[in-house]
Amino acid sequence: MKPSFAIVGCGRVGTALAKYLAEAGYIPAGLASKSLSSAKRVADLTGSVNYTDIAWEATRKADIVFITTPDGTIKEACDSIAVKNGFNSGSVVLHCSGALTSTMLLSAKNCGASIGSMHPLQSFASTEYSHNPFSGIVTSVEGDKKATDAASLIAADLGSGCVTIQTEAKILYHASAVVASNYLATLIDLSLSLIRQAGVPDKDAFRGLKPLIDGTLSNIEKMGVCDALTGPIARGDIQTIEKHLSEIGSKTPHLLPLYKILGLYTVEIAKGKGTLSDTVCGSLKKLFQD
Repeated sequence: MKPSFAIVGCGRVGTALAKYLAEAGYIPAGLASKSLSSAKRVADLTGSVNYTDIAWEATRKADIVFITTPDGTIKEACDSIAVKNGFNSGSVVLHCSGALTSTMLLSAKNCGASIGSMHPLQSFASTEYSHNPFSGIVTSVEGDKKATDAASLIAADLGSGCVTIQTEAKILYHASAVVASNYLATLIDLSLSLIRQAGVPDKDAFRGLKPLIDGTLSNIEKMGVCDALTGPIARGDIQTIEKHLSEIGSKTPHLLPLYKILGLYTVEIAKGKGTLSDTVCGSLKKLFQD
């Protein structure tokens, strides 16, 4: 029989965990949220009647407790449960923050629980799920050995791969995730801004760029970043880059600094690919630094 679990915080991540843990055979011991209607909604998804707006009522009978509140309230939520003796001695308490470490849960450890963090490398944009968002992704785990062992097993049962992160490395790990997700959106917004300025209608802008984006991601997956790099920087085409800088500076000057810093970094990638001579590399860097 699978362990029982409690969810404290029935937002996007908490909803997904509850739904797919229940489908994997884990037993919902309690579902808690500040909004009783949110807790009931998730209870209905899992077929449970154990929902409440009082966190420690949901956690007392759970083998595994997930605190899936916003980052800024994880410690507060944990502390409030601990004060009410809401953790079983021997239970596992996990949060799902990418940026915070298991040390946010020290009050649970003082109650005899093992503590850890379990962060799915996935973007949760909704509480409505037509498919398992954990399937095929990577989940990072960190914390006490008992907690990381439990979290690794949970990740596998959810269909996810797993990596163990050292506690002191958690912030850099999270920065990497932010770049891959949030800054990718920023990069695509830059591309869309330029193509619209070129006269491509809004309705065609993303549709036109998407195959290029998909193809680039596919090439990176197959060949790695350096070998997947194409375009004027990889070719050492100084004249084309000069024209880009001139036109962007003239038509959309507010975008020029971002274009230049990206170009400067891309020169280093092209250098690693071995397609640029030292002379051309120096000339390109000078263009982007001026």
